[in-house]
Amino acid sequence: MKVVTENREAKFEYFIEDSYEAGIALDGGEVKSIRAGNVNLKDSYCSIVNGELFIKGMHVAVYDKAGSYNVKDSRRERRVLLHKSEINRLIGKVNQKGFTLVPLKVYFKGSLIKVEIGLCRGKHTYDKKQSIKERDLDRSAKRDMKNYY
Repeated sequence: MKVVTENREAKFEYFIEDSYEAGIALDGGEVKSIRAGNVNLKDSYCSIVNGELFIKGMHVAVYDKAGSYNVKDSRRERRVLLHKSEINRLIGKVNQKGFTLVPLKVYFKGSLIKVEIGLCRGKHTYDKKQSIKERDLDRSAKRDMKNYY
């Protein structure tokens, strides 16, 4: 499994309750652009419309060698490929208060491009401050251990 990109901001902004592996519907130029690493998940989210799951706000750069006929919007909605039962389960959980769907990472599984979707609950400011504090304590402990040896 080769990770192409990861949404690090989502791990800071949300508590990740559950994650799902899904395929994604792409065009040929988008696949080549993702293989080159030209994808960004910042400010992207998932929404369910008419029983289908879509990623909105995911930036896939236009492939420069694709030609003029294959120029599409780089932030267009892309359909996520999940089973109907999984989508129905997600609909039930998203309708609960405070839950949202966020793409966590895009990676290759063999030759297929997969996206990991996280069922997330938002953090409050005091939760974010606590995670910053824990991260700083871990850094200082590692630094002290490095200097000790």
